[in-house]
Amino acid sequence: MSASPHALNWFEIPVADFPRARAFYEAVLGRAIEPMTMGPSTMGMLASDPNAVGGAIVHGEGAKPSSQGTLVYLNGGDDLAPMLARVEGAGGSVAVPKTEIGNGFGFGFFAHFIDTEGNKVGLHSMQ
Repeated sequence: MSASPHALNWFEIPVADFPRARAFYEAVLGRAIEPMTMGPSTMGMLASDPNAVGGAIVHGEGAKPSSQGTLVYLNGGDDLAPMLARVEGAGGSVAVPKTEIGNGFGFGFFAHFIDTEGNKVGLHSMQ
């Protein structure tokens, strides 16, 4: 088995209210998130491709939402604008609007939002 070329293997976004967070991420990402129990935690997988880097929203002991600390960027697809446009309607807020990275150097665009749980999360897209 060789080492992964990705710096990230897995991420978890802590949530205080799983149903509320699930509804938020389903609305923003535009797809269903199925809950599953993993030991004492409830998780909702955000990625469905087992060959890609994945992550989940997680409710359980020690899962404390925060807008400080590690910042995870979700894949915003071809253009992050449609996802970002759904944030406020789903109960979150936009912290940083769609912003170009690198002044035309081809690094794409990013944005930050605050989810219903108080986490700061990023989006990235090339357009």
